[in-house]
Amino acid sequence: QVQLVESGGGLVQPGGSLRLSCAVSGRFFSIYDMGWYRQALGKQRELVASITSGSITTYSDSVKGRFTISRDNAKNTVYLQMNSLKAEDTAVYYCKVVATTPLRYEYWGQGTQVSVSS
Repeated sequence: QVQLVESGGGLVQPGGSLRLSCAVSGRFFSIYDMGWYRQALGKQRELVASITSGSITTYSDSVKGRFTISRDNAKNTVYLQMNSLKAEDTAVYYCKVVATTPLRYEYWGQGTQVSVSS
């Protein structure tokens, strides 16, 4: 069983910053790709950023230059530093990891709300 626990969401004013964390625990062999997705009200879930086990990163065009994804393999944790937040960043943010147990599966967190409003 693999569990993902997200934290760091909240309400912030436009231009502000938040840092999301996603800690992975349970029984697994290895963690491969880790990523953050978001789903705004009435919209489909979309990829925000991802990072491979070799620390290669990918960002959606809408967050490039503002968000930074990173991982701490010793802590089995992935982070999303979000700067210069905009109202359109408001969404529920989900963490996803690919892990082997030993079979390779995708695991999702429960989501954390990020609201950007003045």
